Amino acid sequence: MLACLRAPVVLAPMAGGVGTPALAAAVTRAGGLGSLGGAYLTPQALRDAIREVRALTDGPLLVNLFAPQPAPDVTPDAVALATAELAPFHDALNLPPPTLPERVQEDFSAQLDVVLEERPEVFSVAFGPIPPDALGALRARGILTVGTATSLSEALALHESGVDAITVQGGAAGGHRGGWQDDALADTLNLVREVTRATPLPVLAAGGLMTAGHVRAALDAGATLAQCGTAFLLAAEAGTSAPYQQAIQAGTRDTVLTRAYSGRAARGLRTTLTDAVHHPLPFPHQNALTRPLRTAGAQAGQADVLSLWAGTGYRQAQATGAAQIVASLTP
Repeated sequence: MLACLRAPVVLAPMAGGVGTPALAAAVTRAGGLGSLGGAYLTPQALRDAIREVRALTDGPLLVNLFAPQPAPDVTPDAVALATAELAPFHDALNLPPPTLPERVQEDFSAQLDVVLEERPEVFSVAFGPIPPDALGALRARGILTVGTATSLSEALALHESGVDAITVQGGAAGGHRGGWQDDALADTLNLVREVTRATPLPVLAAGGLMTAGHVRAALDAGATLAQCGTAFLLAAEAGTSAPYQQAIQAGTRDTVLTRAYSGRAARGLRTTLTDAVHHPLPFPHQNALTRPLRTAGAQAGQADVLSLWAGTGYRQAQATGAAQIVASLTP
């Protein structure tokens, strides 16, 4: 898969501002596969981001979106519970009371149209399989397709769906759990071994890969490439906000699985908000509900209202350039 790569390293697609075009381009220039997490971007913003990467490098690019899924219905009582839990945090930052916006997610079809027109070399999804019509359109344009699995059953379903490769996400990974059938928290290397025995598809190993030794172990377990995100949180080219960087560098917080920020299970640093939210709305409603708070928190330097996504090995993240990080990850 992508024999042109000089390093067996894929930048994990980190949506929400951390994964910038500059970071994607820097990883690709260093010999890895740069990526853009485009799920929260409008179609025009996604197009602009892809073109910004293209202006910085002529190497390969991966673009990631969330698989389409109907937005679940939420009751007024559920909204009242969720907003009541966030209200004290809004008050502390002098924000208006939390309210659920009318639009809670971007349109997958419109985003996909941009991908088909801009033709990144690789397209991946999380939270489900790629719809058959989208898979056919991507294949017709020569775009490699990748699904995300957190369990063997999901990997087998992705194989049956016709994707070209599978990202196998272990429980140590930071950010959202990328599967859709369960919230499995498998050991990364064990899951890679299971999946590579069960399917001939190339596997991208993800979760807890912070050093060249970790990457070598993943390759030895059968992975074709190692997908790393937490390792790049402190990269000079990343969009990690100042309070987020400070929390990573302090290294004093445990990681937890939480639905507090988005309504889907995700691994990040423990915060006051992860402890306070017990009735989040389902994804993507909770994500839309907390966005104003997260934006204001970043501006005010308040880490405890931010979604500080990070894997269990976050204390090994290096504050340096992306090229140096790719080199440090390459066996």
